[in-house]
Amino acid sequence: MIEDSDTEQDEMIIARVDVELKELIAGFLENRHKDIQSILKALDQDDYETPRILGHSMKGSGAGYGFDPITDIGRFIEEAAKNRNPEEIRKWVGELLNYISRVKVVYE
Repeated sequence: MIEDSDTEQDEMIIARVDVELKELIAGFLENRHKDIQSILKALDQDDYETPRILGHSMKGSGAGYGFDPITDIGRFIEEAAKNRNPEEIRKWVGELLNYISRVKVVYE
């Protein structure tokens, strides 16, 4: 589950991240914005390999940076791409955009 069902859309999400990763986090999140654009462009071109690869990458890297929901979303995007399901991919891209637009990083 990505979020509790009673969480408001505009409510901030706290992500606790290792302070040693502080220098990398802005770039990591910016790259997720780029992934969103790349995935949507790929879908417009009936390209499912790009979302599969990017989803797989997110699945592998999200938790390592302290963003478990990105790992989950990446897994769902990868699976939807394997199934050639553009509606499901778009749904999870929307979840990713929602998450990264609301996440507040707390360094520990």
